[in-house]
Amino acid sequence: MSRVQILEIGADDADQRLDRWFRRTFPHIAQGRIEKMCRKGDIRVDGGRVKPATRLAQGQSVRIPPLPDANEISSQAKPPRSTVSDEDAKLIQSCVIYRDDHVIALNKPPGLATQGGSKQTRHVDGLAEALRFGYEEKPRLVHRLDKDTSGVLLLARTRAVASALTSAFRSRETRKIYWAAVAGAPMPRQGSIRYGLVKASGHGGHGEAEKMMCVHPSEVERVEGAKRATTDYAILSNLGGRVCWVALVPITGRTHQLRAHMAEIGHPIIGDGKYGGSGQENLGDGWGAQLGGEISRKLHLHARSLRIQHPVSGAALNITAPLPEHMERTWETLGWSPADVPEDPFEDEF
Repeated sequence: MSRVQILEIGADDADQRLDRWFRRTFPHIAQGRIEKMCRKGDIRVDGGRVKPATRLAQGQSVRIPPLPDANEISSQAKPPRSTVSDEDAKLIQSCVIYRDDHVIALNKPPGLATQGGSKQTRHVDGLAEALRFGYEEKPRLVHRLDKDTSGVLLLARTRAVASALTSAFRSRETRKIYWAAVAGAPMPRQGSIRYGLVKASGHGGHGEAEKMMCVHPSEVERVEGAKRATTDYAILSNLGGRVCWVALVPITGRTHQLRAHMAEIGHPIIGDGKYGGSGQENLGDGWGAQLGGEISRKLHLHARSLRIQHPVSGAALNITAPLPEHMERTWETLGWSPADVPEDPFEDEF
């Protein structure tokens, strides 16, 4: 058993959760024990009680209570969880579309969750163990995509880079462009959607279990829990008013923002049963998220590109992800080609 320790948080350890820092510093201590020590007040930061999710700052002092040695609990420890299977390792490695010493970018496939949840046992965060490529620690997520949304997903290979990228996403120092096929044809051809968003009652608390409700901009301040949200859109191709290819830019980053916003203006994303109605046909009036025929019923929403300043070199980092298979088939069926549209229709002449 160790004695009480006081450890100071350095620059490399700043801006991470207390429990994650604790597990990296004392890997033989289980998460449940960390949470119990926080509840009892045995772990303290600058003398105060803290929660496991408390974010640490450089220069803070963390009180560490007496801890058992690793060999004391090794005989009682549960067998280690199985590592990523060879099949899953090949899958996640095949998703890599950019890699350097600091950053890894994936083209996340649809149907693969970004992080674990109550019903998610296979996800990018877990499979990232297979993305070490010689590094001691697995890369860290710095943002997320919905389970059924495909496209560019960025991971940081070190703690310091993760902090820099997280800050960039929080301060919106990024340019994210999504592609989607939507029912009907939004008017005007280019515009902004400014409905606020609030979590609907009666739904679960994580990821796909949630459903968001739109709130008129004039009502946001009066609706408890509502947050302002803005999405820019531009039509890239209009197929007779029945279905459109649109580019979407989330100015804010709310849960299900693009899906809820497009459905609210009457043009749900094709394949979006949660917001567009799973059994409805699109009759050309902008209602219904299923086209029928040979068009896939999967969600047609793809994080096409991401532009961000490289956290180390400072150079502009532009990453583009090819369409997933089901969207590629739809694009071929509808006669759409990525080569026919600009990278950024909001900046380029189109």
